[in-house]
Amino acid sequence: MLTSVYSKEKASSSILQASFFILTSLTLFFLSHCRPSRVSLGPLPSKIESIEGYGSIRISGDQGSTRSKFSFLFNLPHQARISAYDLLGRTISQIIIDEEKAVFTLPSKRVYWQGEEEEIINNFIGFRMSLDEVVSLLSGKWSEGEKEVRKERSSDGWSFEEDEAGRVLAGQRGEFRFEVREFFSETSFARLVFFQHPLNKGRLRILSIRLNQPVRKESFSLSFLDNYKRKSWAEIEKMLNHEN
Repeated sequence: MLTSVYSKEKASSSILQASFFILTSLTLFFLSHCRPSRVSLGPLPSKIESIEGYGSIRISGDQGSTRSKFSFLFNLPHQARISAYDLLGRTISQIIIDEEKAVFTLPSKRVYWQGEEEEIINNFIGFRMSLDEVVSLLSGKWSEGEKEVRKERSSDGWSFEEDEAGRVLAGQRGEFRFEVREFFSETSFARLVFFQHPLNKGRLRILSIRLNQPVRKESFSLSFLDNYKRKSWAEIEKMLNHEN
């Protein structure tokens, strides 16, 4: 009888220890990814060569809603790596854009899909944008041609609303619209963005960001694809749905 009681107490202790370990791991993960912004609030560099950091995104639509945290690295003008993570910090999917080639990968399955740049970004965040437009959305540095002093302006099919300092508060192209609700201090860099489209809507929050950090050449290497299998987007979707 004493042995039975001891066994039960030992089992309960093990369960409590396991629960504590899981709770601690999740807490450390969220603390590490939700730390205060590392953006320098002093003068920004005259030329931005690279942007990297962490963020979270929430998208909801007719097919339900998804939330994920992600890291991003943009080496201007035309290289990018965006990785999405689960609650334990494991990589779920990854986008790599290197000049003219763009791929969407599932590292756990060792598979990838290759497509057009805007298709790749659309399948990651839910709406079509070029890499240049994604960078502009984050930095607030939109190409506008000849500057005009007014509250609204347009560029490449976009219409914008600005504040008195010339920062972009909102933008719209066709049925897609975004609003910048928060900035990083006095800069034009967006911290919190809400967006909507007839097919979906969501929120993008930048948790930390750094500019002009050294970038490793291998960050955008696609040589690992030699060990991956190429799949259609329909096949990739099935794998993603299975994981979710």
